[in-house]
Amino acid sequence: MSGAVATELSGWGRTMPTVARLVDAHSETQISELIKDADSRGVLARGLGRSYGDAAQSGGATVIDMTTMTGFRLDADNMSVTADAGASIDEILRQIVPRGFFVPVSAGTRIITVGGAIAGDIHGKNHHRDGSFGAHVTELALIDGLGVMHNLTPKDPRFWATVGGMGLTGVIVSATFTVIPIQSSYITVDTERGKDLDAVMSSMLERDHEYRYTVAWIDSVSASGRGVITRGDHSTAQQCNDDKIKNPRSYDPKKIATAPGLVPKGALNKWTVQAFNEGWFRKHPSLRVGEQQKISAFFHPLDGVQEWNRIYGPQGFLQYQFQVPDSAGNLVEIALGKLREIGAPSFLTVLKRFGPGNQAPLSFPQSGWTLAADLPAGVPGLGRTLDQLDDLISAEGGRLYLAKDSRQSPTNFARTYPRLEEWREIRDTMDPNHVFASDLSRRLEI
Repeated sequence: MSGAVATELSGWGRTMPTVARLVDAHSETQISELIKDADSRGVLARGLGRSYGDAAQSGGATVIDMTTMTGFRLDADNMSVTADAGASIDEILRQIVPRGFFVPVSAGTRIITVGGAIAGDIHGKNHHRDGSFGAHVTELALIDGLGVMHNLTPKDPRFWATVGGMGLTGVIVSATFTVIPIQSSYITVDTERGKDLDAVMSSMLERDHEYRYTVAWIDSVSASGRGVITRGDHSTAQQCNDDKIKNPRSYDPKKIATAPGLVPKGALNKWTVQAFNEGWFRKHPSLRVGEQQKISAFFHPLDGVQEWNRIYGPQGFLQYQFQVPDSAGNLVEIALGKLREIGAPSFLTVLKRFGPGNQAPLSFPQSGWTLAADLPAGVPGLGRTLDQLDDLISAEGGRLYLAKDSRQSPTNFARTYPRLEEWREIRDTMDPNHVFASDLSRRLEI
């Protein structure tokens, strides 16, 4: 295969690398030919590799690197962006924020592609108000398993099978999505400390509706489950009328550091995380109202540290993110307790509220709570504990996020995504020969 290079690929967690034939994407015609020429291991599109587990890798297969197709344009009159699938949210923001626009949904990193945002149906701090990314896509162009191009809109079931479909319905080559008008590159932020988990969750239930964006950092090591809630909305020009803010629309996020290349095994443990969490909690005031934060600081603080995933050492890490309905909110506390019992340290533990889900059969968010914890791989008893949590969560109608998952069983996946068979029927019309495959799809027997 011309241009193919045997390459070891992994997710952001760096836990399960496999070797694939990596090919740069150059054109729709080339992608169509790669699909038509696929062997038994199949084809998969890959963006910037920020899914945490094995969703964007496929051992022995042809993996198409979409980051070589990066064009996009802003239609200011219609408040929309049309972009190649390989265009990054980072580059889009650098162009549209100074012109007075922002993406409708932002994940915790901007280092993702438009195609990845759709395939993972990313969510953010505003899901309770605005839903996930797929709800704001108005059209997408996709090449199916027969190498045929389709332009899909939300009226088509194939569109919704692709949203959250983890790249298994076809190769997304471009998409159009709406953007929101803003007056500045700042967020007006209110910060509140909660003395324990009950205080944090109660405050979020009572006040989330007052803000467009809300997130809580939870001290997973503390038995109290204390936390820090940050809430905000886009700052108006008047709110940026401050001598310290020279240009309210200036937007140029910088890399401030690079994680060390060699981190000793075990450097991130319950003692170091406990020290970090104590400092992080004390850093924030009990209550602060009206602080001006740059968009990059509020939405993407970790993007300022290049390759921060290396902090977890050579064994890598996994993120355990689950969702449960309000009726099972107690599982947030149970999950934190079980992770503390085995000494699984997480300095990045995030709690958010979800609003209603969308029409996509494999989209993750549903109304209720979502907790995400980054955990070092290799913690004794971690696999067994997470299996126990899977059972508790699935029994209450909850589920795990496929873009973060690296270890759930096919049985757990099938029982937590009740529309899986509906998705499979649509997928089979789009990819009758099951050309599109990933390590995740094989692990979960999709």
